[in-house]
Parts: sequence; structure tokens; C-alpha cells
Amino acid sequence: MSKRALISVSDKSGLVDFAEVLLRHGYEIVSTGGTMKALAAQGLAVTSLSDVTGHPEILDGRVKTLHPAIFSGILARDTDEHMQTIAKMGYKPFDLICVNLYPFVKASRKPGISDEDLIEEIDIGGPSLLRAACKNHARVVVVSDPADYADVIAGLEAHKGRLAADLRQRLAIRTLYRTAAYDAQIAQTLAARADQPVHDLRQVAFGYEHAYSLRYGENPHQTAAAFIDPLAPHSLLEAAKLQGKALSYNNLLDTDAALRILLDTEGAACVIVKHNSPCGAASAATLEQAYVQALASDPKSAFGGIVAMSQKVDEALAKRLSEIFLEVIVAPEFSPQAKELLQAKKNVRLLELKDWRGLKPARIEARPILGGALVQTPDSAVKFEPKLVTQRAPTASEQKALMFAWTVCRGVKSNAIVLARPDGDVVATVGISGGQTSRVDAVEMAIKKAGDRSKGAVLASDAFFPFSDNIEIANAAGVVAVIQPGGSVKDDEVIAAANKFGMAMQLTGVRHFRH
Repeated sequence: MSKRALISVSDKSGLVDFAEVLLRHGYEIVSTGGTMKALAAQGLAVTSLSDVTGHPEILDGRVKTLHPAIFSGILARDTDEHMQTIAKMGYKPFDLICVNLYPFVKASRKPGISDEDLIEEIDIGGPSLLRAACKNHARVVVVSDPADYADVIAGLEAHKGRLAADLRQRLAIRTLYRTAAYDAQIAQTLAARADQPVHDLRQVAFGYEHAYSLRYGENPHQTAAAFIDPLAPHSLLEAAKLQGKALSYNNLLDTDAALRILLDTEGAACVIVKHNSPCGAASAATLEQAYVQALASDPKSAFGGIVAMSQKVDEALAKRLSEIFLEVIVAPEFSPQAKELLQAKKNVRLLELKDWRGLKPARIEARPILGGALVQTPDSAVKFEPKLVTQRAPTASEQKALMFAWTVCRGVKSNAIVLARPDGDVVATVGISGGQTSRVDAVEMAIKKAGDRSKGAVLASDAFFPFSDNIEIANAAGVVAVIQPGGSVKDDEVIAAANKFGMAMQLTGVRHFRH
């Protein structure tokens, strides 16, 4: 019995070569519209789908493949009963379905596309054909992406025109992931266009697409891959790697952590991250100044860290960067001289991310737990007016340092404490502590890292102070101003302690735990 393949694709890359292999292995090719024209133009024999159904396309092409002649041919099991049933109706089985879906996401990015026009880019027949073929993959081969052509061709060559059961199953599973992602992308796009806020998390869908595989995950025994959100206007995964080894799972996590803090800064700024938490950050008149001050915050921890910078890296800064071992340096641009100089550091990854200011957190974030997942909206920067609760107000320079410390604090593991100092045009962290199980321990650790630099520094805390002992410790170290969310039953005692020591204190009313 001759074999039949239905081919209807939007992405025509590799199409002709793939069809030629199918014809060589005895397949009759049934096709529609643009796919049929593309194959016929190359002199390949193609049967029109309308000839199979005996029915023309209707409703401006909305209905063409949705017909019993097509779906019975796909869903019929390889049994005498099923084959006799479709034969009585004049239908024939399909052995291979090659369909890729309307490029909905690409269409959604067209400037000015209306909701009405975008709706027409929602594929109906394609997902239906693919799902039917997946359901019957015991008999039917399903091909949903040109990237799968090579596997199918190799399988056909190896098994004389038939595909092994394990490959049919793998192709079906890949396809189900693709159709699930496609539906998720449509849902997310329509929700975003409707400006529908993410408050109801009872329906959650992720439409991420595979970007590239990673050598391993957090540890060598874990497998890992990077996925891109096709709906995001910009992505860290689109950064141009100018040199260095492949990015690791941990590299990407740390680079993401650095960029999240950097996004809330202005002008020349630098953030250094180690183990997913900042160890130094600074804002200054020049990028070189910012890097020097960020590094000075905790030079020991910066060794082997990730450096993110807000502006172009020049030769002078590159010289300083080459003085320490770094895993990743990310910036919007590197001068030719800087690139040449940093080439000597062959293992450092240089990432050029020109559109980093356009990076945005995902609309929803998920974290797995045993037997499930936790889903939340992202902890984006929240606008607030600092509320002065002490007799002394911060000076202008202290206020600048308080806001910078608060910005950095949001990127530190809770319990998070950040000490920062103002010095003319420069504001920089001098002591950072996170991940401690006690806020007192976190304050003491940040002060220990700062040393004498804690004198005249300001302090930011990601959550309220449960007791006044934290303020007493900070005062003894020379801290002059504090910013914190407030909300403790002991707020009055904490504020009284600040007044006792002549410290300025502001409340944000916003907590920033990062677990």
C-alpha cells in the first residue's frame, strides 16, 4: 500500500528537500495553499487537499483541513475494523503529518496590527492536525518543526520508508510541547494586549521556546537548558557573546541578578554579583569610578564574580577589569581597544547587550516545590514616597545613598542588609549581607564587611526590624541613617532608638523578601 503525507507549513525552510525524500520513499503528498504552490514550483507531484475532501476551502480559509476525510485518515488505528470503515466511506489513511503553525508571535510584533487582524493568525487546523497525529502516533508520524526533518529523514533511510516506534513517540511528545507553548503564547499575548493584570493565577501558561542547551545545571550531575520568552521585547539570552566559554546555568542566573539591580540605576553604574547576590554596587560620574567603588565594597567576594555595567566599556576600564578573575562581564558595548585587551582573558565571557534597558521581568514567575509549583507576579520596583519617622531628616547626600541602598537591597537574599556611603558624585555599597537566618546576624555581617567604612554610612533593610537591638548595633558602628519597610509591632521602640542616637529613619511601606 502506498503511503500518504499531508504537508501544510508556514516555515518553508528545508521543505523541498524533505518532500523529495518522502516522494523517493513512495509517499503521496497532499498539500494546501502556499505549501502546494512552493512544491509544485519545484516540479514535485502534489495532490490538492480539496481533491481529497471534495470540498473547497471556505470562510476565507478558516475551514480547509477540518474534514472527516482528513481526520479519519489520521485517527484510524491500524486495525481491520478501522481501515474497513474509512475505506467504505472512500477515505484513505495518512501516514505522516507535517505541519507547523501560523507564526502568531511574529505577527503580534507587527507595528500597529489590530486585534482583529491578529486573531486571524490563530491557527485552528494546524494544532488540530498535530494533536490528532500525536494521539495516533502508534501509526502516524508527526513532524511539527523543520528542525525535525533530519531525524525523520535519517529514520526513513534506516528503516526503508518507515519510522521506528521510539522515534514516532519522541516526535509526538515534542509536538505536544510545541502546541502547548503555542496556546500559552496566544493566551499571554491577548492578556497583555487587553492590559489584563495578573491577579488571577488560577490559569497559568508558559510559552517559552528552547534557546540552547547548557553543559549542566547548578551542578554537573544536573541537565539544563535555557528557554526564551518569545513575547518579551528583549532577552538576556539574546546577548552577543564576544568571547569566552559557553555560558553556564549559574552564569546566567548571576548575570540576571546583576542586571535586575542595574535596571533600577541611572547614569554610570556597576553591579558585581557572586552566587546570585550582589557583593558590590556603585553609581558615579564615570563608569570606571563606579567599577572601582563597587569592587572596593567586597573585593574578596568579587573574585570569580559577574560584573554588569550600564555604559560602554573603554580601554582604561578594561585594564582594571583584567586585574581580577571574572566569570562574566556584561555591558551595552565594548570599545575595540577594550575587546582587544580583554582577549588575553580567554575564559572570561564578554556579553554585549545593547538593549539591556528594555529588559523586563516576566509577567509571572514560577518555582517548583515537591509535587507542585509556586507562582507569583514579579517583585518589580514599587514607587513610594519615603516617610520620615524620626526627628532628624537625612541630608541630601544621605538621601541619595538611602535610595541607592534600597535599590540594591531588593536584589539581596533575605534577610538583606545593605550599607552604602555617599562621596560627592559617588554612592557605593560598603557592606552587604544576605541569606542570614537572623536580622541581627545580617546587620553584624554587613558591618563586619564594611569595617571602618560603616562610619557615616546609611543602612537599608528588606524587611522591618523586630527589635531595637539592630539600631543599637548600627549606631555603635557609626551608621547615620536607615531606610526600612516598617510594620513591626515594635516600630515605636525602633524609631525611639533612632531618635535617641540622632539617626534619620525613613519607612517605605514596601517589603522586598528574596527567598
